[in-house]
Amino acid sequence: MDSSERFTGRVAAYDRGRPRYPRALIDRLCRGLAESAVVADIGAGTGLLGEPFVERGHPLHAVEPNAAMREAAARRFAGQPGVLIRNGRAEATGLASASVGLIVVGQAFHWFDRAATRREFLRILRPGGQIALVWNDRLSDSSDFMRGYEALLREYGTDYAQVEHRNLHPAVLAHFFGPEGCRLLAFANPLEYDWEALLARLHSTSYVPGPDEPGYLSLREGLRALFERHQQGGRVRFDYETLAYLGTPS
Repeated sequence: MDSSERFTGRVAAYDRGRPRYPRALIDRLCRGLAESAVVADIGAGTGLLGEPFVERGHPLHAVEPNAAMREAAARRFAGQPGVLIRNGRAEATGLASASVGLIVVGQAFHWFDRAATRREFLRILRPGGQIALVWNDRLSDSSDFMRGYEALLREYGTDYAQVEHRNLHPAVLAHFFGPEGCRLLAFANPLEYDWEALLARLHSTSYVPGPDEPGYLSLREGLRALFERHQQGGRVRFDYETLAYLGTPS
């Protein structure tokens, strides 16, 4: 499947179930960034990562190849000045050369052609501009609940082992930035999910079967049983650590 189409049909679940990004991360990325500097969110999805930059007054160029995702981002940013949403890919953003002060990529870099993306990012960045490659990393061994969730993904996931972003070794990410490499920033980002939000989190995942596909009912029953075993007050703790690889490419 074309990676840009993997989330078609999962947009509402993605918007509800996926974690937001820690305030401390956004504060760090905005440090030293002029208020007028354009932030480019590449593989922007529904706008979850771009939104806090807009709230801080930065112009945002959100580049996303999936039409349904772009429509959700357009609803999120309706009426917001300085926001441009465009159809494009990391390898061909359509943005002007030397026009961007900060490039952010949330939960998407593992889908990109790295060599072509590097050329494009170098083209659109202003001199001294930075790149932040960001993931909300699921801590799959932090609790019995998280271990159970991981086991369900491994049992029922369609191509989980092939597309999981943790297949990207940190050395590969550092190499993307050039000889000077990058800095790794880490922030705790735990969430609490009720049953409906947890189900949305599952449905937002591209490598699990959808409701009309084989294995879905067994997966849902397993998730419900896992939730009931570990819920407290109708919620379970879902542990994330937000990782950002930040640097100025050379």
